[in-house]
Amino acid sequence: MMLGRNKLYSLLLLACTAGYLWFFYSLTGPQDAQKPVGLCFIKHATDLPCPSCGTTRSLVSLAKGNFYEALRLNPMGYIVALIMLSAPLWILADLILKNNTLFKCYYKIEQHLKKPFLAVPLIFLLLSNWIWNITKGI
Repeated sequence: MMLGRNKLYSLLLLACTAGYLWFFYSLTGPQDAQKPVGLCFIKHATDLPCPSCGTTRSLVSLAKGNFYEALRLNPMGYIVALIMLSAPLWILADLILKNNTLFKCYYKIEQHLKKPFLAVPLIFLLLSNWIWNITKGI
Protein backbone atom coordinates (compact mmCIF):
# COMPACT_ATOMS: atom_id res chain seq x y z
CA MET A 1 0.00 0.00 0.00
CA MET A 2 1.37 3.33 -1.04
CA LEU A 3 1.22 6.17 1.45
CA GLY A 4 0.25 9.60 0.23
CA ARG A 5 2.61 12.53 0.70
CA ASN A 6 0.69 14.16 3.56
CA LYS A 7 0.17 10.87 5.38
CA LEU A 8 3.87 9.97 5.05
CA TYR A 9 4.98 13.38 6.31
CA SER A 10 2.50 13.24 9.20
CA LEU A 11 3.66 9.77 10.24
CA LEU A 12 7.33 10.76 10.03
CA LEU A 13 6.76 13.91 12.09
CA LEU A 14 4.74 11.98 14.67
CA ALA A 15 7.43 9.29 14.90
CA CYS A 16 10.21 11.88 15.16
CA THR A 17 8.30 13.80 17.85
CA ALA A 18 7.76 10.62 19.86
CA GLY A 19 11.43 9.73 19.34
CA TYR A 20 12.61 13.15 20.52
CA LEU A 21 10.38 12.96 23.61
CA TRP A 22 11.65 9.47 24.47
CA PHE A 23 15.25 10.52 23.80
CA PHE A 24 14.85 13.58 26.05
CA TYR A 25 13.35 11.41 28.79
CA SER A 26 16.21 8.91 28.40
CA LEU A 27 18.75 11.72 28.80
CA THR A 28 17.09 13.52 31.71
CA GLY A 29 14.82 10.97 33.40
CA PRO A 30 15.62 8.84 36.44
CA GLN A 31 18.61 6.61 35.79
CA ASP A 32 18.89 3.30 37.62
CA ALA A 33 22.08 1.43 36.75
CA GLN A 34 20.51 -1.91 37.67
CA LYS A 35 17.41 -1.52 35.50
CA PRO A 36 17.64 0.80 32.49
CA VAL A 37 14.38 2.24 31.20
CA GLY A 38 13.01 0.14 28.37
CA LEU A 39 9.87 -0.16 26.33
CA CYS A 40 10.60 -3.26 24.26
CA PHE A 41 7.46 -5.37 24.30
CA ILE A 42 9.29 -8.28 22.67
CA LYS A 43 11.93 -8.31 25.42
CA HIS A 44 9.30 -8.08 28.16
CA ALA A 45 7.21 -10.87 26.60
CA THR A 46 9.98 -13.28 25.57
CA ASP A 47 13.00 -12.16 27.64
CA LEU A 48 14.90 -11.96 24.33
CA PRO A 49 15.96 -8.64 22.82
CA CYS A 50 14.55 -7.54 19.48
CA PRO A 51 16.83 -6.31 16.66
CA SER A 52 16.37 -2.70 17.76
CA CYS A 53 17.01 -3.23 21.48
CA GLY A 54 19.76 -0.88 22.59
CA THR A 55 18.94 1.78 20.00
CA THR A 56 17.96 4.37 22.62
CA ARG A 57 21.15 3.74 24.58
CA SER A 58 23.04 3.98 21.29
CA LEU A 59 21.46 7.40 20.61
CA VAL A 60 22.33 8.59 24.13
CA SER A 61 25.92 7.45 23.59
CA LEU A 62 26.04 9.31 20.27
CA ALA A 63 24.75 12.47 21.97
CA LYS A 64 27.52 12.16 24.56
CA GLY A 65 30.17 11.67 21.86
CA ASN A 66 30.79 7.98 22.64
CA PHE A 67 30.74 6.80 19.02
CA TYR A 68 32.30 3.38 19.60
CA GLU A 69 29.95 2.67 22.50
CA ALA A 70 26.99 3.69 20.30
CA LEU A 71 28.11 1.28 17.60
CA ARG A 72 28.63 -1.50 20.14
CA LEU A 73 25.22 -1.01 21.73
CA ASN A 74 23.33 -1.10 18.44
CA PRO A 75 24.46 0.08 15.00
CA MET A 76 20.84 0.94 14.21
CA GLY A 77 21.30 3.97 16.48
CA TYR A 78 23.27 5.66 13.71
CA ILE A 79 20.44 5.07 11.22
CA VAL A 80 17.78 6.29 13.65
CA ALA A 81 19.88 9.39 14.45
CA LEU A 82 20.22 10.19 10.76
CA ILE A 83 16.47 9.83 10.21
CA MET A 84 15.55 11.83 13.33
CA LEU A 85 17.84 14.67 12.28
CA SER A 86 17.12 14.76 8.57
CA ALA A 87 13.41 13.92 8.26
CA PRO A 88 11.96 16.99 10.07
CA LEU A 89 14.32 19.34 8.21
CA TRP A 90 13.57 17.70 4.87
CA ILE A 91 9.82 17.85 5.50
CA LEU A 92 10.08 21.51 6.50
CA ALA A 93 12.05 22.30 3.34
CA ASP A 94 9.47 20.48 1.20
CA LEU A 95 6.61 22.35 2.85
CA ILE A 96 8.29 25.75 2.50
CA LEU A 97 9.35 25.14 -1.10
CA LYS A 98 6.08 23.35 -1.96
CA ASN A 99 8.04 20.34 -3.15
CA ASN A 100 7.85 16.53 -2.86
CA THR A 101 11.52 15.55 -2.74
CA LEU A 102 11.27 13.45 0.44
CA PHE A 103 8.15 11.71 -0.83
CA LYS A 104 9.82 10.93 -4.16
CA CYS A 105 12.94 9.64 -2.38
CA TYR A 106 10.81 7.47 -0.07
CA TYR A 107 8.95 6.05 -3.06
CA LYS A 108 12.19 5.23 -4.93
CA ILE A 109 13.72 3.58 -1.87
CA GLU A 110 10.53 1.57 -1.33
CA GLN A 111 10.64 0.35 -4.93
CA HIS A 112 14.31 -0.64 -4.65
CA LEU A 113 13.78 -2.48 -1.37
CA LYS A 114 11.19 -4.72 -3.02
CA LYS A 115 13.96 -6.21 -5.17
CA PRO A 116 15.42 -9.42 -3.70
CA PHE A 117 19.04 -8.48 -4.42
CA LEU A 118 18.65 -5.59 -1.93
CA ALA A 119 16.02 -7.00 0.40
CA VAL A 120 17.79 -10.28 1.16
CA PRO A 121 21.11 -8.72 2.31
CA LEU A 122 19.24 -6.16 4.42
CA ILE A 123 17.18 -8.92 6.05
CA PHE A 124 20.42 -10.82 6.67
CA LEU A 125 21.93 -7.72 8.35
CA LEU A 126 18.84 -7.28 10.50
CA LEU A 127 18.91 -10.94 11.56
CA SER A 128 22.66 -10.68 12.26
CA ASN A 129 22.02 -7.65 14.46
CA TRP A 130 19.30 -9.57 16.27
CA ILE A 131 21.63 -12.51 16.92
CA TRP A 132 24.33 -10.10 18.08
CA ASN A 133 21.86 -8.46 20.49
CA ILE A 134 20.94 -11.87 21.89
CA THR A 135 24.58 -12.92 22.36
CA LYS A 136 25.45 -9.55 23.99
CA GLY A 137 22.67 -10.12 26.50
CA ILE A 138 21.10 -6.70 26.02
